[in-house]
Amino acid sequence: MSPCRDHSTIDQAPMHLNADLGTNAFANTSAMTWALSPAPGVHRKPLERIGGEKVCRATSLVHYAPGARFAAHIHDSGEEFFVLDGVFSDDAGNYGRGSYVRNPPHSAHAPYSKNGCTILVKLGQIPNKDRRSVRVSTHDPKAPWQHNRPGTCMLPLYRSEAEQVSLVHWRTGLQCMPVRFEHGLEIYVLKGAFKDEYGHHGVGSWMRLAAGQSQTLQVLSDCEVLIKTGHLGPYVVGTLSP
Repeated sequence: MSPCRDHSTIDQAPMHLNADLGTNAFANTSAMTWALSPAPGVHRKPLERIGGEKVCRATSLVHYAPGARFAAHIHDSGEEFFVLDGVFSDDAGNYGRGSYVRNPPHSAHAPYSKNGCTILVKLGQIPNKDRRSVRVSTHDPKAPWQHNRPGTCMLPLYRSEAEQVSLVHWRTGLQCMPVRFEHGLEIYVLKGAFKDEYGHHGVGSWMRLAAGQSQTLQVLSDCEVLIKTGHLGPYVVGTLSP
């Protein structure tokens, strides 16, 4: 049987959630309930979505119960994910907590989890010309952490001309002057808490600032955050218009 497209042979009704990438979006995933997915034992907390099951741009938390799996499928516009807990597995290997994986457009796999896991996953957001596969274990003692300024250390996970993905640690009390993000900003809080002009952001908080927005932050307790920048410019993969 040939792989199906993006998780399901049945195309459900299109779903639009935080679909206007020109506006800011925020979510407290700790307060959200899990929703069913097409696969038994796999549940989701959708954060942004444009389109149905077969073809979509989506960012979600996904939880696999022990033994849960998806049938083999293809990601036409790629997939990237970060393992929040447990071990995620597919044809290429096993990825434990703190693993960052980026699968290029037209890649295929049959994911599962033997003992259960939770991942933050982004579908349909990788340019077609980007054909690099990326595998990073952030717990690797040889990981190239960068200490560029007091109170901050950063581990680059992926970089291209268009975007950057990093795991960042902020120390309690760190305050940053306003920074303007010409091509957008996305943050998911793994540990700790910070505040900015948009509110308070604790563990499980997700935020997306549109292109051209600024942020002034103050760290309330030692933070670990996933940060993605540069991916929300005027021409974005997965938007409804060019």
